[in-house]
Amino acid sequence: MERIKSTLRDSKGMRWTILFFVSFTMLCSYYLTDAMAPLKERMEINLHWNSSEYGFYSGAYSLFNVFLLMLIFAGMILDKIGVRLTGILSIILMLVGAVIKYHAIKGNVGSEEWMLKFFSFELIMKRSVMIASLGFAIFGVGAEMFGITANKAIVRWFKGKEFAFALGLNTSTGRIGTALAMFTPIPLVKLTGNIATPVLLSIVLLCIGMLAFIFFIFFDKKLDKESPEEQNENVEEFRVEDIFKIIKVKAFWYITILCLLFYSAVFPFIKYATDLMVQKYGISDEQAGNIPAILPFAALFLTPFFGNLYDKKGKGATIMIVGAVILLLVHLLFSLPFNNLIIAISLVALLGVAFSMVPSAMWPSIAKIIPENRLGTAYSLTFWFQNWGLMGVPMLIGYVLDKYCITGKIEKIIDGTPLEVTQYDYTYPMLIFACFGALSIFFALLLKREDAKKKYGLEDKNEEN
Repeated sequence: MERIKSTLRDSKGMRWTILFFVSFTMLCSYYLTDAMAPLKERMEINLHWNSSEYGFYSGAYSLFNVFLLMLIFAGMILDKIGVRLTGILSIILMLVGAVIKYHAIKGNVGSEEWMLKFFSFELIMKRSVMIASLGFAIFGVGAEMFGITANKAIVRWFKGKEFAFALGLNTSTGRIGTALAMFTPIPLVKLTGNIATPVLLSIVLLCIGMLAFIFFIFFDKKLDKESPEEQNENVEEFRVEDIFKIIKVKAFWYITILCLLFYSAVFPFIKYATDLMVQKYGISDEQAGNIPAILPFAALFLTPFFGNLYDKKGKGATIMIVGAVILLLVHLLFSLPFNNLIIAISLVALLGVAFSMVPSAMWPSIAKIIPENRLGTAYSLTFWFQNWGLMGVPMLIGYVLDKYCITGKIEKIIDGTPLEVTQYDYTYPMLIFACFGALSIFFALLLKREDAKKKYGLEDKNEEN
């Protein structure tokens, strides 16, 4: 009987070490993604931005990914040169974007207005908004590129093992970065007197994250030496027809649209959640920032749980359906005119459950639908469509708040200074998020029906033994 050659990947300790290095870098990128979200009100005061400008800045994360097709190119690059070089490139892009963003938000660029023209469309915004948005857009290219890189790296190290659980843990570690971004920025700003301090911290974290990824590269090269035939498989020359093979798969479209809708109702909500708590429940922004942090903390513990459930029991499509139903209920309840803070905290925690269920089943399911040698391109296509929502929805919510939701101005004491601040009613934005939830349920049901027809195994367990 031929003995099966053992590799580094067969060592459970080594697999989890690899996961730690990749996931820690993910945590560092997630921190900057949401580091300014608790500071919306202070940015309006200190930088003289309005909700539309804040919405444009928040959506700028995805501008280059969407309009310059950077995520599509990222997938092609990933499939051609592999996870190691792509990962380093993505971290460098994140650092460049973070430095530009810090320069703008620190107040070094002035507040006069600039005008940009796109054919007949004119966009007039403050210089600080434009430059901060440019930095955030460059950062967004690197962050999304690293997201697909991390997914492919984990699939490689955990295939046939606990790969849904590992993907869930990777996502959960990223949620730690989101949670830190909810409750640390305001204390940092109060401590230093500089609204850009959270961005400076994120630059330091990204440098540490690069070191962690370099450790991953060292072990990934050793795995190549042990499995040279697999190395050739995974770095197969990219072919344009691979894209056409992917987009012909109906189940891929269902899961991609579900991804777009689901994340459009979660990540843009996080951008406005602190302000929602301030406006609707009348608490300080420092207290309010702690409430949205419950969402990623809930996801931190529950995403691996649901990933492990998927590995051992299956039911991936069903998990996505239940998560989408919870998403709809939470946003509908937030739109109702009650001001009970305990209920609000409970709803954020419940949204954390949905935020755990859908991603824990969605990303491993793509790996069941699409062959591994096209997986980087498939993830990049899914991320590209997702980025339409991450770009457009924050801009839409900011516009709706300025156009339809201003209820007046009140005087508040912020850091000991009396200031006049704008008040908003968040009913319309929450109903918009609820619509995304309803559509998510519809496409999750279509995905389950397609899986039953084509036998992709989305309802089957992932572990081989």
